[in-house]
Amino acid sequence: MGRLDRFRGPLGRSARRSRPSRERRWSGTGPLDERSRPSRSLLVALVLASLTLITLDYRGGDDSPVESARTAVGEVFGPVETGTATAIRPFTAVPDWFRSRGALHDDVARLEAENARLRSAAATEDYDRNRLREYDGLTAAADDLGYALVPARVVALGPAQSFSDTVTIDAGSQAGIHPDMTVVNNDGLVGRVLRVTRTTSTVLLVVDTNSVVGGRVGESMQVGFLHGRGVIGDTGRLDLELVDESEVPARDDTVVTWGSRDGAPYVAGVPVGKVTSVYSSVRETTQRAVIKPYVDFGALDLVGVVVPPGTHSDRAVIQADGSFK
Repeated sequence: MGRLDRFRGPLGRSARRSRPSRERRWSGTGPLDERSRPSRSLLVALVLASLTLITLDYRGGDDSPVESARTAVGEVFGPVETGTATAIRPFTAVPDWFRSRGALHDDVARLEAENARLRSAAATEDYDRNRLREYDGLTAAADDLGYALVPARVVALGPAQSFSDTVTIDAGSQAGIHPDMTVVNNDGLVGRVLRVTRTTSTVLLVVDTNSVVGGRVGESMQVGFLHGRGVIGDTGRLDLELVDESEVPARDDTVVTWGSRDGAPYVAGVPVGKVTSVYSSVRETTQRAVIKPYVDFGALDLVGVVVPPGTHSDRAVIQADGSFK
């Protein structure tokens, strides 16, 4: 016990007193940390230097004193920036790729629709041109004949109501049409109205075997009766039997309608066809002529039904002067 106390004498007490100073020297709040912290004067100097360089660079333009330093830095970091941009470009381009792909898909769909519309327009160009020509011809026919016409389109061709050669048109009583009205197109006589519904009408063609039309021939104005043969197409013909058996029509003479009382079922002066040949019937001692119709009954489309002036219709009516009302 005494030896230990002697060993811990002045030296031991000195050692114990020196420990706190060592701890203070390495602690975070000791004098060493205060020396390592930048002083305020240094920070102010750095800020002033930065402002000076910015001012000199701004006023110097291309002759700026820091231009050489900027160039050097660009030479060093330029390739690094280029390489970095190249490396990350595939990742940054992913959103744009999705947006571009969607936009391209929409463009392709729009162009395909536009191409389909143009192909359809090109395919129907001849049809539209023909319809326009028929409308022009029908207005001219109304002006030439002096009759008002209700325009209509052929929607069906074939037997109807026990008649063999008929067509159905898309105009009926709502358009001001009733039975026994004359039907024409831009070439001549088509037939007469047989039956009418609110929206459609059945038309008996002049080439039907049950059709009988009074006609006048050429300049002689000789009258006769036209009978259909029941044939539609280029070989379709009408037979004309003149009332005066002594008269012989000439080849290529024009035949027009004779006209019925009150214009029903046929109005007067509508072109029917021309004479192609004449033959005599020994048994009946009569002269007959073969008439080729002006109308192509196998390609009927737009027709006009002759109506009285002032007819109330659900569609525009072609007036006698060729105008629409």
